[in-house]
Amino acid sequence: MSVSDALISVKNLTVRFKTDEGLITAVDDVSFDIAPGEVLGLVGESGSGKSVTAKALMQLNAGNTVYGEESRITLNLDDGPIDILSLRTAKQLNVVRGGAISMIFQEPMASFAPAITIGDQMVEQLLLHSSMDKKQAREFSIEMLDRVGISDAGRRIDQYAFEFSGGMRQRAMIAMALSTKPKLLIADEPTTALDVTIQAQVIELMKDLVDEFGMAILFITHDLGVIAQTADRVAVMYLGRVMETGPVRDVIRTPAHPYTQGLLNALPKLEKLDVALTPVPGDIPSPLERPPGCVFHTRCAKAKPGLCDVEVPVRIPVKDGHEAACLLLETEMEAAS
Repeated sequence: MSVSDALISVKNLTVRFKTDEGLITAVDDVSFDIAPGEVLGLVGESGSGKSVTAKALMQLNAGNTVYGEESRITLNLDDGPIDILSLRTAKQLNVVRGGAISMIFQEPMASFAPAITIGDQMVEQLLLHSSMDKKQAREFSIEMLDRVGISDAGRRIDQYAFEFSGGMRQRAMIAMALSTKPKLLIADEPTTALDVTIQAQVIELMKDLVDEFGMAILFITHDLGVIAQTADRVAVMYLGRVMETGPVRDVIRTPAHPYTQGLLNALPKLEKLDVALTPVPGDIPSPLERPPGCVFHTRCAKAKPGLCDVEVPVRIPVKDGHEAACLLLETEMEAAS
């Protein structure tokens, strides 16, 4: 996919944070594209850099953030491309923050102001990002709440977030995110805090809204089962780097990277309930102590000393559209040819 064909194109994104211990790398040379109407799943353990990557798309990371010199994030809108990392003022950033890009957070209670009604917050956003007056914004907000399945929306709009159940808060968050009709929706683990029946409803709702609005979605989760149901393509992250990427069916059926294989092996299997789960050994290292070479080599059973702990792998094609960053895979493919 070329940069011009993508809705958003992320190239060589490196994100570091200034701390008392020095610069800490949270995201390291990450590249991906998302086409209009496409759902890209971003998966990995906690601490993999998924949320930092997503927040970079709206410049929502903390004030001590430093981006790499070669980092580029290009958003292609009808009016022309926008270089997101070059935006500086609040007025410039309004184009992407809540305008062309909206975000659903993992815990909606942290996103809604507890002392302001759901409706007032939705109306305020529409007054900021659209040409609607207050009456039009309220009517549209009620329509959006109704569309995401909140019954009696005309009454519910005047309630507070604490008066909603977890599933309803998540639906209200989706309604608020979609009310500005964004081109890209970032969903940061939107189903993690919900029970499985509500999870299924929220996933189905998001699929329907993609079809209806034609928007793209960046879906962040640590749950490969959720990704299998929602995404068109998937990118697997570990300690700030993309280990594997490709069509979701290819990556799940024929994972090429040992980390992806480990994540899939750790999933419980309903047909083999007596079999013990196989977790990925060890723990994800601290960003302060990034391993040299391949960052996964300290937990990889296949790692070769003198190779994996020295060289940094680049993503290579496994097959059409499917890539993995593994030095052993590189060696195998060279031997096969």
